[in-house]
Amino acid sequence: MKKIAFLFLSLSLSLFTIAQEDGVFVKKIPSVKLVDMDGKPVNTAELGLKGPVVFSFWALWCSPCKRELNTIHEMYETWQEETGVTVVAVSIDDEKTKSQVPVYVDGKGWEYLVLLDPNGDFKRAMGVNNVPHTFLVDTNGNVVYSHNSYAPGDEDKLYEEIKKLAGK
Repeated sequence: MKKIAFLFLSLSLSLFTIAQEDGVFVKKIPSVKLVDMDGKPVNTAELGLKGPVVFSFWALWCSPCKRELNTIHEMYETWQEETGVTVVAVSIDDEKTKSQVPVYVDGKGWEYLVLLDPNGDFKRAMGVNNVPHTFLVDTNGNVVYSHNSYAPGDEDKLYEEIKKLAGK
């Protein structure tokens, strides 16, 4: 039993990098290969985005996920102008439903970077148990804020955290 626990702990630590900065342990975005909606491979640790980044894990079957991302969409342009934030919507839809993701995204007019995680590799690496789950990441790839579930008004708290990170 101890061997299984040790193996699980080792695997968990290898998937989700933890660094120490100023004596505080900081979670970093792991390097996981996903695909964008055009099927092009994307490495999560090498997105090359400037400014704060929001990773929002969602699925087509998740109504709260869609409400959250649709609400953020209404304010996204203002958020970008004021803070330079980028939203990355990570779909956890599986092989059966992932083909419907571009249809939904295009229909809603989302201007987010949308990545597909049909095998759940990035989801597991980030410790996501249920969606929606949102992470705010600084320019060094450190997770500085995390929120699970969605209720109206949660986007305001997220934006306050984004503004703090952007120095606004």
